[in-house]
Amino acid sequence: MTKKINIAVGQSGGPTTVINSSLYGVVKEAILNHEIIDKVYGMINGIQGFIDGKVVDMEEVLPGEELELLKNTPAAYLGSCRYKLPENQEDEVYEKIFKRFEEFNIGYFIYIGGNDSMDTVDKLSRYAKKINSEVRVIGVPKTIDNDLTLTDHSPGFGSAAKYVATTVRDIVMDANVYDTHSVTIVELMGRHAGWITAASVLARKFENDNPVLIYLPEVAFEVEEFVKRVDAELKVKNNLIICVSEGIKDKDGTFICEYASEAGVDNFGHKMLTGCGKYLENVIKDKLGVKVRSVELNVNQRCKAALASLTDINEAAMAGSYGVKACINGETGKMVAFVRKSNEPYELVCETVDCSLVCNQEKVVPREWISEDGTDIKKEFIDYVMPLIQGEPEKVLENGLPKYCYRK
Repeated sequence: MTKKINIAVGQSGGPTTVINSSLYGVVKEAILNHEIIDKVYGMINGIQGFIDGKVVDMEEVLPGEELELLKNTPAAYLGSCRYKLPENQEDEVYEKIFKRFEEFNIGYFIYIGGNDSMDTVDKLSRYAKKINSEVRVIGVPKTIDNDLTLTDHSPGFGSAAKYVATTVRDIVMDANVYDTHSVTIVELMGRHAGWITAASVLARKFENDNPVLIYLPEVAFEVEEFVKRVDAELKVKNNLIICVSEGIKDKDGTFICEYASEAGVDNFGHKMLTGCGKYLENVIKDKLGVKVRSVELNVNQRCKAALASLTDINEAAMAGSYGVKACINGETGKMVAFVRKSNEPYELVCETVDCSLVCNQEKVVPREWISEDGTDIKKEFIDYVMPLIQGEPEKVLENGLPKYCYRK
């Protein structure tokens, strides 16, 4: 009889609307389809919690119906972390992690996360090879930013794009109520890659509809030119909606939000960006004297389960399931990636790519998908993103509110 071994799964980084769908895919695939797997352990608060021995038996905490609820539950069911493994693999933390693997009889390790999480997958797989460990390590992608390389797109982006397009369209409708000049600046997530902000183009109902101006980090931003363009647009349109990425920056690489204040940094050394919308609001108010407001959509972009894309949910679950199969088949140090086979009809398959080629890289919006003056988004992007926002999940309600899966 083949000796059974266990699988550990964790979530890391900022949650997405569908990160739990990937967890669902991992748990369901491992429990139902692979006799070699005895238990599926969930890491509480990612690799950081796992180091401290914080795990749960997923089959015990998510029986039957609860597991199905997980598929449409926002946030990260297991909790998350932003923990960076040291570059020096002689550090004692690696020995601690692999002792935990032995303690829980872990043969397969799946980490659901973004760029920094793929760095963790890469480092753990290299350490396993170094010490001749048979533990196999696989990354399952997630990020609303859609900036992971070597994959057509990332789970989480489709739902974020759908939320942004819907919400910006709502804002446009609201702004058109009064017959007076006004400017509304919508600040959206996106540090170096403008995928989320680009999705605001889908809010338009007809040509030249709002949002009239869309600014991404991929093109240098000039405040004076911005003011001139706003002034010109107000001469032909009463109510102007403008969408900007939080990471827009000038030709010297200075973030526009830093014009008002110095940005802090997180555990990975990334600047914590916020406030470019408010800064530009004040600039327009000062220079043009028009009614202006800024709106920062913030965390709703990653947790609005009521506006999730069914395509995104199903693909996230597929990625989790494929990650388990990759482990069982002996792969390690890899990330699950999407390959788009066709756009009409939309067809997608999974493959694995080397994590070392993914971590610490960023995929940006192709320059040819952005207008020459850097203020609009072209049809190529629309064709790319439209299949990703399709479909509505069946909503389970309780007393008129969404019923979610909660970790007790």
